[in-house]
Amino acid sequence: MDITAKTLHGLADGLAKKEFSASEVVKAYIAKVDKDDANIKAFLKLDREKALSAAAAADERRAQGKELSPYDGLPVGIKDCIVTQGETCSCASKLLEPVVSPYDSTAVARLKAQGIIPFGRLNMDEFAMGSSCENSAFQKTANPRDLSRVPGGSSGGSAACVAADFAPAALGSDTGGSIRQPAGFCGIVGLKPTYGRVSRYGLVAFASSLDQIGPMTNDVEDAGIILDMICGKDKMDSTSLPVAAGGFAEAARNGKDLKGIKVGLPKEYFTGSGLTPEVERVMEEAKAKVKALGGELVEVSLPHTKYAVAVYYIIATAEASANLARFDGMRYGARKEGRDLVETYFKTRGEGFGAEVRRRILLGTYVLSSGYYDAYYLRAQKVRTLIRRDFEEAYKQCDVMLTPVTPAPAFKFGEKSDPLQMYLSDIFTIALNLSGNCGISIPGGVCKETGMPVGIQLLAPALEEAKLLAYANAMQR
Repeated sequence: MDITAKTLHGLADGLAKKEFSASEVVKAYIAKVDKDDANIKAFLKLDREKALSAAAAADERRAQGKELSPYDGLPVGIKDCIVTQGETCSCASKLLEPVVSPYDSTAVARLKAQGIIPFGRLNMDEFAMGSSCENSAFQKTANPRDLSRVPGGSSGGSAACVAADFAPAALGSDTGGSIRQPAGFCGIVGLKPTYGRVSRYGLVAFASSLDQIGPMTNDVEDAGIILDMICGKDKMDSTSLPVAAGGFAEAARNGKDLKGIKVGLPKEYFTGSGLTPEVERVMEEAKAKVKALGGELVEVSLPHTKYAVAVYYIIATAEASANLARFDGMRYGARKEGRDLVETYFKTRGEGFGAEVRRRILLGTYVLSSGYYDAYYLRAQKVRTLIRRDFEEAYKQCDVMLTPVTPAPAFKFGEKSDPLQMYLSDIFTIALNLSGNCGISIPGGVCKETGMPVGIQLLAPALEEAKLLAYANAMQR
């Protein structure tokens, strides 16, 4: 019996039936990491003794009939921009490498309340800025399906962790597709919840109006299980929504068909959108599956989506330049001494930040500068409103939308050296973050030439995660 090949709910069933203990589960995952992660490099750090100790405590609780949940003692990987008390949170950056968090993020605290064990620090693009996991200051994570290819980004370590069976689930963060794109590249499930559904407290900010924590798992039901644990209003995050939360795993389990469901096909995502033949083939197969499950395909339009990449890289970089201003080496983190205060700032930030982070800070500072604010940032915010309205109009004609996740499967390391070419790999995911709605990437098929996974994406209106998960589970089945 291969414990590491099981889903989160499969492991919970095994624990309930006493087929194995939490300690045996964690030992199996540690053994898998020790065997394979030297090649994949999903983990930046993993405190094995701490994880084993937590598993032993869970076994003791279960023996006494005091388990915290059916998932008590199971490990979940944590992206390195989501803080965990007593562990480093470097955001894969040299600038924050020495920083140890004094508190738990709300998402991690809520996982712990269910007995979940935070399992290591997972690699990422530095400060979540990237689409390939090539921008980490420490190592490049490989795609477990082909070690010569990228796992996607910025949650590349989280995606690789789940795809390689190093943990049954992981937390990622999604600013412009950073959960869904690597999920698609690695052949797993990645859920981007509605903005405000999950607290951002303890998530190191990249772009505050776009960031959202979400689960990365092997099946849709597991995504619902994790979302049930981490969602809900949080007094520590004023943007978290005061809405009823929960029931997502049950909704996923009940998703068996699409009878009576209208599935929208945004014409802008299919006509002249640069899809490779293999992605086109998988999308045609997905459309056929919708019909076989009783769904009705309808064409919809998102006319302003052609501006999404430009709008995103104005708004996201502007917010990043403001958020990252706090990292100056004065209060915490690495510090490079200069002759005076200004030179210390310059040296600390110049040497501490990688090339992509510096590039985005400069872009953001430019669009916020005097004389350019109205021309760029203000105009981008107005177009963002138009993009959000496009989604609202489209959902009057359909219940959910079906789109590609990426124009092509995972590319090889170094293949996209031009930053603009790299930015366009998120062309199908960015608009969702600008609209604030929810979306999910599920495995759709495999590229015949390379054997690489191809993801399909379902998009739903804000706060409709229950329906989204039900439809996604019907598709995945």
